Amino acid sequence: EFPSPAEPVILTSLTCSCPGETLPGRFLFLQYVVQTLEDDFQRNLRLRFLQKSIAKEVLSCDRCFSNVKEVIEWLVAAITGLGFSQPRKQQQKTPADTLGRSPTCCLTLVLWHRVVLLLQRMLSIAVEVDRSPNCSTNKIADVIFPYLVNIPLRSQREAFLNSMESQLLRCKVLELLFHHSCDMPASLPLSLSKILYFLGRHSLLLQYQDHEVTWVRWDEMLQHLILLLTSYRTVVLEHLRSSLSERMDLIISNAKPQLQANDSITSVDIELHIKNFSSRLLQILGKSLPPQIMDKVCALEALLLHSSGLAALQVRQELGWAGYGNSPRMRGAAA
Repeated sequence: EFPSPAEPVILTSLTCSCPGETLPGRFLFLQYVVQTLEDDFQRNLRLRFLQKSIAKEVLSCDRCFSNVKEVIEWLVAAITGLGFSQPRKQQQKTPADTLGRSPTCCLTLVLWHRVVLLLQRMLSIAVEVDRSPNCSTNKIADVIFPYLVNIPLRSQREAFLNSMESQLLRCKVLELLFHHSCDMPASLPLSLSKILYFLGRHSLLLQYQDHEVTWVRWDEMLQHLILLLTSYRTVVLEHLRSSLSERMDLIISNAKPQLQANDSITSVDIELHIKNFSSRLLQILGKSLPPQIMDKVCALEALLLHSSGLAALQVRQELGWAGYGNSPRMRGAAA
């Protein structure tokens, strides 16, 4: 029998440490908690009563944001190897500069992966359970950002971002990363134009603890930009800025994605930015670009061209002249 929404102990019990408690036991309880939240969430979503769900009581950014912050702490601990099984007080005593050190009791590889996915699912529910996914995303991303820049290893940062279930949240976190890495931050809303701006104005302002060589840091930057672009496309195409109830209506009505004016970029814009970026990077590195970077530059250019083509096609369709076959002359000939 599921606990009622009036009994939020389902989440807070995870922080309790019992004598003789083992990691598999805590993992199984976490799995039970997330499955309970998920089943109740889906049931209330079908009824369109998310405000009555357990998740609304324990993972709402409006009502109990402290719980969401705690989930983020658990997630960072799991990613960096501090371990989900440590008592809460012990985790709080761990200084930020010890992130990444091997703990006495660490997660096994299999359990680590599962725990990370379960915690990411909890964050995804936290994004969706309130009326405004955008507002919830902004709150959660603001908490995640300082944790992310203090994660010591690139592999751990990539694991954090790649395992993120909410594309909207991933977009906002990456946008914050690039915003703080530009020599002159842009005031544009997230769009294809802003992604081009990030490409042109990015600098290595953020310092990570792993102190990788310069070209490796630029390689990570390109990986993040590709991830931002693919996530942004998903956000737009799947109406992820809208609440779940509104999104269901949009999908049922086969509504077109809502593009912004700043999504209108041309192939010339893209080619110019790619060329300028490659030239700038050649000057910074003082040698030919490594194959890894060249591959990512080509992939980024292809994704930008494809995204700009989709945006241009929708604009033409909205104007009623999507190609020659839909022109007034052709419609008249068909008649």
